[in-house]
Amino acid sequence: MRRLVAILALLIAGALAAWLWPRAQGSAGNGDAGGSLVDALGAGQSAGYRVVTGPRRLVFPRDDGPHPGYRDEWWYFTGNLETAAGRHFGFELTFFRVALAPGKARGTADWSGHQVYMAHLAITDVRDDRFRYRERVSRTGPGIAGARAPTAKRPFRVWLHDWSATGKRPGRLFPLTLSAGSDALGVQLNLHSEKPPVLQGDHGYSRKGPAPGEASYYYSFTRLATRGRLRIGGRTFRVTGTSWMDHEWSSSVLDHSQVGWDWFALHLDDGRDLMFYRLRRRDGQPSRYTYAIVVDPRGRVRHLDAARVHLEVTGHWQSPHSGTDYPSGWRLTLRPLGLTLRVRPMIRDQELRGIVNYWEGAVDVSGQGRHGTVRGQGYVELTGYGRNTDAGAGGSGR
Repeated sequence: MRRLVAILALLIAGALAAWLWPRAQGSAGNGDAGGSLVDALGAGQSAGYRVVTGPRRLVFPRDDGPHPGYRDEWWYFTGNLETAAGRHFGFELTFFRVALAPGKARGTADWSGHQVYMAHLAITDVRDDRFRYRERVSRTGPGIAGARAPTAKRPFRVWLHDWSATGKRPGRLFPLTLSAGSDALGVQLNLHSEKPPVLQGDHGYSRKGPAPGEASYYYSFTRLATRGRLRIGGRTFRVTGTSWMDHEWSSSVLDHSQVGWDWFALHLDDGRDLMFYRLRRRDGQPSRYTYAIVVDPRGRVRHLDAARVHLEVTGHWQSPHSGTDYPSGWRLTLRPLGLTLRVRPMIRDQELRGIVNYWEGAVDVSGQGRHGTVRGQGYVELTGYGRNTDAGAGGSGR
């Protein structure tokens, strides 16, 4: 039976790679090829799907759930956690939904659905300098994978087998429980939002490129009080900390000239939250679709003039697994805030190698602001860095 399950998993993963990332079969050893990312998220694959062409009013809790008419969607959780003794961990739990073909979405009660779900779980153990991760993929089937919006009678849920993010109350997204993994590597975390949702871009309409449709609907919960347990190698750690959630959906995000992004989500100790990303062009230069916000301790959002935000790479790391050269250390200057931050990976090797390779990891933040020293923690995501990209290694990005 285990052999049959393994064969089915390989077939499903192969089908997903063939549909989504035609060049992903060669990703092991080649990094996250820029071409494959554009194939996955570019406008050329969006025919027949709903397309994000302009602002619309996001309605909650309906929009907490899935949007199967759009090709791509993800619910993204990252955070920094500590034990009572001060042992530090980072975590990532992400659920991706991808439509294999346009058309009316079917339910999850049988095998006729054309939606595929993929989930990533990763834990960074800073003390032991270890990064561990798992990947799961499945087509929707009888109770196997899916997502639902909260209603008056039932809570929110997105799931893949026994991995899930599940609300505790009908009609509301939070409080939320994350449950994923096994005894060897797993999380059981309770999340409570300390700030209201942030509608990214123009009231949730996030432009990524110049052409109609090169955009997404996107909102975040930037500061989530987090408490629960991590499991690593048979050991259980009780942890508390702070997490971040992104929910985004679209059908064609990247322009043909773009290869990836560098994305920063940072929690400062003074209660402010920062998000900054820059999309990278094939020549290694940043796209003009740079974006930055700051959320104050009371949840008020300020959109920053991206032209006055500067990102400088201060170091590099070459993966011994894929050979990919990633930026590894940055100086982030936010002139509108009078703030200069040094951002450093808590450990260098936080590369997740699956159907598509990318680096996503816990970072430490220190710097100077108008009122003195600033410290914090956060997460950085790096995509499109691979030996098959046209961009020079270490270029600026989301």
